[in-house]
Amino acid sequence: MRRVTLRGLRARKLRTALTAFAIVLGVAMVTGSSVLGATMKQAFDVVFSSAYEQTDVVVSGKPVVDWSESSAPTLATSMLDEIRAVPGVERAAGAIFDFSGNSPYAIVIDPSGKKISGDPSFVMGFEPEDEQFNPLQLREGRWAAADREVVLDASTADGNSIEVGDTVKIAALTPSAPFEVVGIGRFGKVSSLGGATMAVFDVPVAQRLLQKNGKLDVISVAAADGTSAEALAERLQPFASATVQVQTADERAAADGEGIGLFVDIITWILRGFGGVVLFVGGFVIVNTLSITVAQRTRELGTLRLIGATRTQVRRAVVLESLVIGILASLIGVAIGIALAVGLRALLGSFDLTFPETALVISPQTLAVGFVIGVIVTVIAGLLPAARATRISPVEAVREGATRQRGRMAHVATGLGALLLVGGVALLALGMLKGGSLGVAGTLAASLGGMLLLFIGAAMLVPVAVPAIARIVGWPAARFAGIPGRLARDNTIRNPGRTASTAAALMIGIALVSAIAVLGRSLKITAVEAVESQIGSSHVLQSETGWESLPPAAAGTIASAPGVNALSSVRYDRGKIGEKQVDVSGVDPATIDGPYRFTWQEGSKKSLAALGTTGALVRDDLAEQKDLVVGERIAVLSAAGKTQTYVVRGVFAPARLDSLLGHVVVSQHAFDASFPQPADAFTFVDLAPGADTEALASRLEVFPDAVLRTTSAMIQKRQGDIDGIVTLLTMLLVLAVITALLGMVNALALAVIERTREIGALRAVGMTRRQTRRMVRHEAVTTSLIGAAVGLPLGILVAWVVTRGLARFGVAFHLPVKPLVVYVVVAALAGVLAAVLPARRAARLDVLKALQYE
Repeated sequence: MRRVTLRGLRARKLRTALTAFAIVLGVAMVTGSSVLGATMKQAFDVVFSSAYEQTDVVVSGKPVVDWSESSAPTLATSMLDEIRAVPGVERAAGAIFDFSGNSPYAIVIDPSGKKISGDPSFVMGFEPEDEQFNPLQLREGRWAAADREVVLDASTADGNSIEVGDTVKIAALTPSAPFEVVGIGRFGKVSSLGGATMAVFDVPVAQRLLQKNGKLDVISVAAADGTSAEALAERLQPFASATVQVQTADERAAADGEGIGLFVDIITWILRGFGGVVLFVGGFVIVNTLSITVAQRTRELGTLRLIGATRTQVRRAVVLESLVIGILASLIGVAIGIALAVGLRALLGSFDLTFPETALVISPQTLAVGFVIGVIVTVIAGLLPAARATRISPVEAVREGATRQRGRMAHVATGLGALLLVGGVALLALGMLKGGSLGVAGTLAASLGGMLLLFIGAAMLVPVAVPAIARIVGWPAARFAGIPGRLARDNTIRNPGRTASTAAALMIGIALVSAIAVLGRSLKITAVEAVESQIGSSHVLQSETGWESLPPAAAGTIASAPGVNALSSVRYDRGKIGEKQVDVSGVDPATIDGPYRFTWQEGSKKSLAALGTTGALVRDDLAEQKDLVVGERIAVLSAAGKTQTYVVRGVFAPARLDSLLGHVVVSQHAFDASFPQPADAFTFVDLAPGADTEALASRLEVFPDAVLRTTSAMIQKRQGDIDGIVTLLTMLLVLAVITALLGMVNALALAVIERTREIGALRAVGMTRRQTRRMVRHEAVTTSLIGAAVGLPLGILVAWVVTRGLARFGVAFHLPVKPLVVYVVVAALAGVLAAVLPARRAARLDVLKALQYE
C-alpha cells in the first residue's frame, strides 16, 4: 500500500504540488516570522551588550515609571568622585546615556536642510578621554570635544551622505543650532541600527541639549585587576537607593533589552498569528483536495479492497499521502520562510518599524517549529478524507457510477455546525466583554478560540446554504451567459458539499479582511468624533508624527505672533498612583478652558482656577477605579522619583478612546516642579481669520519637528495612523487569500478531471471550446461569490462583537461600504483568475478520449 500511495503521488504531480502549496505558504510565514524574531532579538542583544563591552558596573537612575516621556532619575555629578574613591575601582566616568528610548530625542538636519533623524534618536554625551565606555567605535575623525561638535553614527551618516567636516543642525530640548561633524562612529558589531540615529557630544553639551545641567544618566565603572564585576557591584551597593541602582554590565544590558524584547515578542507573535491563519486556511484546502481525490478514486480504492486490502490499510494509505505532502510542503516552506524573513523585515520597514541590521539567525529549533506545525496540520487535515475512503463497500465501489455513502456525522453536521457557530460567538463575546476579568492570556484564548469555532461552524453550515446562495449570485451568469452560465450555476448546486469546501477557504480570508476593515472604520470615526468633541481651537501645534513631545519653548516662539488669538499648551508624562501607571497632563488653568472642551462630572470651570500648585483634576475612569471624589487626596509619583500629593478639585469625562488629557491634570507650575525635562504633547492655537500661517511656520523653523496644523489636519493625521495599521494587517492577510485562491484552482482542476466524460459529452453535442471555458469560469466566479456572501457577514459579525467589547472605550460600530464592495469585486476577480488554468484544460480535452475516460 505504501508503494501504491507513493506511485499515485508521483503520477499526479500537478495535483500534489497545488495541494502542497497551501501548506508551503503557511509554513513559510511561521518560519519567516520566527527567523525574523530571533534575528531582531539577537541584534538588540548585540547592541546592548556592545554598549557595555568594556564596562564592569553601571550606576544609574532607577526607572520608577514605565514609558515615561522623560528619562529615569538622574545622578548628581558629585557621586562620580565618591565612586572613584571606592577600593577596586580602576576607572569611572559619567555620561549622558539613556537606552530606554524615553529620553528626549534629537532632530538632525543635514547640510541641505533635510530632516534626517531616525526613530529612536539618541542624544549621548561622553568625554573624549572616556572612550572605553563609549558604545560607539570611531570609524573616522575624532570624538566631540567642544561646544559645536558632534559625532554621528555610521548608518545615519552613510545613509545621508554626511562626511567629517560637514555642518548639520541639531535640536533637542533647545532650538536648533549648527554643529560640525568631527567624527563618524560604528555601533558595536551591528552593520546598522535600523532607523535609529545617534548624536554623540561631550558631556556638557549633551547636558545642555537635554536640560540636565549638573546631572548624569550613568556612571560607568571599570574594575581594577583582581576585582570581579560582581564584587565591585557589591562594594558600590551603598550608593543604591529608591532612585539609584547598581548593576553589573550584563545586568544593565539585560535590563535595557527588556522593553524592546517585549516589543519584538509582540511583533513576532503577531506575524506568527498570521502564519497560523494561512495554515488554518491551508487546512481547509487540504481537506477539500484530499476529499475530492478520494471520491475520484472510489473504484481504485474499491479494487484494492477486493484484492485484499483492509479498511485500516486504505485509511493508512490516505493518511500516508497527506503525511508525504506535509513533509515535502513543510521542507519547502521552511526554505522559503528564511527568504521571507528578509521580505517581512522590508515590509515592517516600510511602516517605519525598523530594527538593527545583522545576519539572519537560523537555528534548528526555529526551523523545526515551522516544519512540525506544517506536518501536523496536513496530517490532521487528511484524517477526515481518510475516514471517508472506506465508507463505501468494495463491491459498490467498483460498479459504474458508484458514489460515496454518507457517513454517520453527515446527519448531524448541520446541528453541530450551528452549535459551533453559536459557541464561537459566545466565546468571542466572552473574551471581548469580560476581558478585564480573564487577564491577557484568558482574553486571547477566549477570543481566538471563539473565532476558530466560529469559522469551523460556518464552514459546516455553508453546504445547507449553497443552493440558495448559488441561485442568487449565479443568476447573472444564468441570465446573460446562456447555457454555459446555467450549467455553471447548476454545477455549484449539484454538489453543495464540495462547493462549500471550495468556498470555505476564501470565506475565511474575506471574513478576516472584512473584520479588519469594519474595525478600522469604527475606530477612525470614533476617534474623529472623540477629538472633535474635545478641541475648541482652530489649530494645533504638535510634532511631525503627532506622538513625540515638543520643547515648551516651541509654543513660546509663536505666543506673541500677530494673528494668534489664544494659545494653551498641554504637558504630558507618565506617573504612578500606588501601583497603577497613569498619564499626567500639565495645563495652564487660565487659558485651557475653551481651547479644550471639558465635560464635567464633578466640578466646573472654577475647578481650574482652584488648581494652584496642589490641586488636580482626575478623569472619570480613574475616579471610578480609585473611588475618588472632590476633596480627596492622591499621591502621584513622577519619573524623577518625586511624590507629590494633590487635592482632587474636579472630575471630568472626556472621550474614552482618544482622550487628549491624561488621568490626572495639574497646573503647569506643579507639573514642571515634579517632572524632569517637561515637554508639551501639543499646544492648542486659535488663529484669527486670515492669519499668516507661513510667518508662524518661519518662526518655528528653529524647532524643526514642530508643525502647526489645522484641527481637521490633525484629525486626518490621527486617522492616517489607523489606516496604516489596517493596511499592514490587510497586507499580511493577503497570503491567506492567495492560499484560498490556490485551493480554488486545485478544486476546479480536480472537478474538470472528475467531469471529463461529462465535458466530452457536452463537446460532442455542440459546446464550443469558448463555451467550455466560459462555463468553468462562471462556476469559479459563482463559487467565489458564495465565499464572499458568507465571509462578509461573518467578518461583520466578528467586528460587531469586537466593537461591543470596545464600547467601554467609546468605540461605536460603523460599516465601511466601499471597502466591502471592493472585497466582493476582488472575490469575483479571484474566481476569474482561479479558473484560467482549469478552463484551458477543460477546453483542450480531446472529445473521443474524454468519452472513454474512467
